[in-house]
Amino acid sequence: MNQHHRDRRKIDPAKGAHLGDNTPNDNDRIEIGPTQLAFAEWEAAGLILPDLPRMREYRWARLTQHIVDRGYGGLLVFDPLNIRYATDSTNMQLWNTHNPFRAVLLCADGHMVIWDYKNAPFLSGFNPLVREVRSGADLFYFDRGDKIDVAADVFSNEVRLLLHEHAPGNTRLAVDKIMLHGLRALEAQGLQIMEGEELTEKARAIKGPDEIRAMRCAHHACETAVAEMEHFARTTVPQGQTSEDDIWAVLHAQNIRRGGEWIETRLLASGPRTNPWFQECGPRIVQNNEIVAFDTDLIGSYGICIDISRTWWIGDTAPRPDMIYAMQHAHEHIMSNMELLRPGVAIPELTARCHRLDDQFQAQKYGCMMHGVGLCDEWPLVAYPDKAVPGSFDYVLEPGMVLCVEAAVGAEGGDFSIKLEDQVLITEDGYENLTTYPFDAALMGH
Repeated sequence: MNQHHRDRRKIDPAKGAHLGDNTPNDNDRIEIGPTQLAFAEWEAAGLILPDLPRMREYRWARLTQHIVDRGYGGLLVFDPLNIRYATDSTNMQLWNTHNPFRAVLLCADGHMVIWDYKNAPFLSGFNPLVREVRSGADLFYFDRGDKIDVAADVFSNEVRLLLHEHAPGNTRLAVDKIMLHGLRALEAQGLQIMEGEELTEKARAIKGPDEIRAMRCAHHACETAVAEMEHFARTTVPQGQTSEDDIWAVLHAQNIRRGGEWIETRLLASGPRTNPWFQECGPRIVQNNEIVAFDTDLIGSYGICIDISRTWWIGDTAPRPDMIYAMQHAHEHIMSNMELLRPGVAIPELTARCHRLDDQFQAQKYGCMMHGVGLCDEWPLVAYPDKAVPGSFDYVLEPGMVLCVEAAVGAEGGDFSIKLEDQVLITEDGYENLTTYPFDAALMGH
């Protein structure tokens, strides 16, 4: 059958001019996004897709309101994830994390300017909320050598003039992460630099309806990828030639196949390498009748982070009783702590009322009890009682927040650890656990 050119240029020839997320059905578009595989799986699962133009406007309006509420003239961001939040555009995200060549200025009147790579001014063209595209925010030594100060002066003068036009008389500028020369140049322009991360973290903490829909889709894609990884591990480990890296590579591949973007860590370990936790995956050959534990830390579809953990027993014999006890204890820990979640509860109250791990697991418990999640691990953090700093997180939970509930259970000097983590949405009257992936039956003692 002949295929028309108009159909070859569509991401999904079965759809019209726009996909279900209200983005152009154009196979050649600049904007990145989910694949046909992801869309098909979400449709089969009955998921409602986000409206991306509406999601972008929600984020833009939320950032602008936070600027106005604080009396700032504008917000200048260099963090790639803050740029993603403000514009929904990407450009070599991981490279940009250690070579900060992009910046976005959002003024108090909503005027938004992006400084991008000079040869890629088109990457934000899909978003009409980005009013101007410039270049010249690359203020790192590799790129500018011994003349960084000259580039910083030019860039900071542009920022000053934009603020003068769009926030006349207001020199209070919030900045998130900036190179040293850039900071000095902005201050030399007479600008009063304010804490930008406080603003962006709190703006990002409350997810709008379309962000929640995007997260549901990303979560489904992540869990589907995890299932592929589990199937691979259970099939190949008994053959005696499968490494931790081999298993982890499946998650990477399946994430990318669905339009996911990257994985922040390499947190998969097996057998004795699970204790202490935080050993990243390597060439170790996983043995039959061993534990495999992992933490996804996955930046998936729509740039949404899905941060869940599971621990599997892989083998043809039963796990030891102490392993089963640790697994059940870890499960009780996250489920009991999850029951504390509801809008209006204060974060210090979560700390005070949390489930207490056994003494044998205290030394190696996880670094926090819960943490926010959105485009990555985000504010707020809920500390354990012995790690809480009074006044650090004196806030209450609000509907639209998403928290990851953590457990790392392993005895000091032991030969295994259990790692569990679920991703939970705060609703109007309680919580919804977005994570549906099952817990390992053998380790749960079933």
